[in-house]
Amino acid sequence: MRGGITTFWLAASALVLASCGGGGPSTSGGATGGTGPTPTPTPPPSGQVFAVPAAESLSSAEVGTIIAQAAAEARGRGVAATIAVTDRVGNVLGVFAMPGAGATARVPAAPDGTSRDAQGLTIPAAGAAIAKAITGAYLSSGGNAFSSRTASFIVQEHFPPAPTTVGLESGPLYGVQFSQLPCSDLAARAGDGLIGPKRSPLGLAADPGGFPLYQNGVVVGGIGVIADGVYGLDTNVLDRDNDVDEAIALAGTVGFEAPVSIRADRITADGTSLRYTDVEYPQLGAVAGASFAATAGALVPVTGYYAGAGLLPGATYGTEASGIRASSAAEFANRDAFVLTNGAGANRYPVRSGTDGGDIAAPLTATEARAILEEAFLVMSRARAQIRQPLDSRAQVTISLVDTRGAVLGMVRSPDAPIFGIDVSLQKARTANFFSAPFAAAELSAASGEVPQFVTRLRTFLGDPTALTGAFALSDRAHGNLSRPYFPDGEVGQPNGPFSRPIGQFSPFSTGLQSALVVGNLAQHLGFVTGASGTDTPRACTSLPNSAGGTPRLANGIQIFPGSVPVYRGNVLVGGIGVSGDGIDQDDMISFLGLHNGAARAGGGLGNAPAAIRADRIVVQVGSRQVRLRYVNCPFAPFIGSSEQNVCQGL
Repeated sequence: MRGGITTFWLAASALVLASCGGGGPSTSGGATGGTGPTPTPTPPPSGQVFAVPAAESLSSAEVGTIIAQAAAEARGRGVAATIAVTDRVGNVLGVFAMPGAGATARVPAAPDGTSRDAQGLTIPAAGAAIAKAITGAYLSSGGNAFSSRTASFIVQEHFPPAPTTVGLESGPLYGVQFSQLPCSDLAARAGDGLIGPKRSPLGLAADPGGFPLYQNGVVVGGIGVIADGVYGLDTNVLDRDNDVDEAIALAGTVGFEAPVSIRADRITADGTSLRYTDVEYPQLGAVAGASFAATAGALVPVTGYYAGAGLLPGATYGTEASGIRASSAAEFANRDAFVLTNGAGANRYPVRSGTDGGDIAAPLTATEARAILEEAFLVMSRARAQIRQPLDSRAQVTISLVDTRGAVLGMVRSPDAPIFGIDVSLQKARTANFFSAPFAAAELSAASGEVPQFVTRLRTFLGDPTALTGAFALSDRAHGNLSRPYFPDGEVGQPNGPFSRPIGQFSPFSTGLQSALVVGNLAQHLGFVTGASGTDTPRACTSLPNSAGGTPRLANGIQIFPGSVPVYRGNVLVGGIGVSGDGIDQDDMISFLGLHNGAARAGGGLGNAPAAIRADRIVVQVGSRQVRLRYVNCPFAPFIGSSEQNVCQGL
């Protein structure tokens, strides 16, 4: 086990990581420098193992400087751009259109020329710019800085993506682009009273032109730019692109650069160095000192995201105003724990018992939920990060627990875990629960559009007419095996997995069941943003029937890369746990071991799925050989200060 709609919008991509501390915009050699300071986190207080990011935020004047610098680079290149800036939790602080900037951009069609889901569609340029900015902010932390080009690198069908890498497995964050969705029940909306994290109009973006913004080593937001009219991705990392969107966005970061030591090109996955940018600071014009007041163009309103009345300051991450704060001792025993807040002090997702007492005999109790979450947090606290600098940093993630209705029974995170992992951890928990449940086939079959066909495809693929009725426990890793455009993953010439598009129809804008489940929500949201409709998409993704709790069980969509397991009491499914924010093997381990340890602490017959029903017992005939699905994959020597191996074996 190893590691038809007229127009609407979505997007592609992202990744894994965590964050740190600092204060005031960084200084550099302007367009020729871009070094930025090395992160200097505040030492953790006694009894804590994680440093809390220092209190940093963007002022409205700094937002204007960032926009003015980007616009100066665009003028120097003879193009007109739409530029967006957000803070770390996704609040849109400004959207600016230069004279002549295109109002729309185009998403590429599928390789075979057809278009499904978001492929081949026209999208609002402002939406594309916002999505890119959110991608840079959400994927980055004090331990890593990722751009939308980095996201492109890790969400495609082969990793790394290039003509010569055909036959390698898919990217580690394959599918993450379908997170932070505008229909998500977790993501906050402008004007709903919640602070953050905010939704993205197009999910996460894989189109170069989005970067994080830093002050003194602390991530404080992101910038996104669209000028070339194409919202796509980079399918060949072997060359260096002179991408105009990327150059303009990079110019905006001057004085707010990510520290060199944590940029994506200093981080590896499976031995492959990631990519941060194809355009370097010395290639930029002299943009330092550019004035927003003297910049031609106008702030533009974006329905549901930004009023357009002026530049706004950003929220300081970790404060009540950001929607994420340190927990109290009554909320979590873990001294380092952070939680989501409603802006008025209340925890949005306090630990509670299951809501599904009318569905199963013995739902999770609040005591059991607390044990699972706290023990998973302890596993994370010992774990060595995969995608953070410096080496031997501790993993930082968000952990979510749900019941069989998909209701959140608690959510907890470390201080500097990346923001994207909040929504993704919940997606993962719900995905593992749903696809392991006896109701999965029935609810998918009752959905609208193309969704029911995926049930038939799976049953044919597995030769099992009863698949998705609860006989097997499917982790996100196992479900992801079935969601790749080749099965086994990466093996060219093999058929696609039953939950995926065939390779000729596939792109990160149309993955299969994952995208088909939310295409209606995305279309409705597009109509709202463009003014074609006065009604936004509901705060609940998918057209699945509602559970007895009144909402669909997959209310923020599904996720198809590893990091979750279902929760059982004996042989009975009682929920799911999901983890996101670091390497996918670390996410797997924290969910699997956290559940194991929490169950041992709580008793009551709780635990991981019985070995006999785990998805790695499913064998698929592929030509003349048999291929087994995977369940979880735990990393080598995963713990700080320990050489312990095979930590998941036998559990």
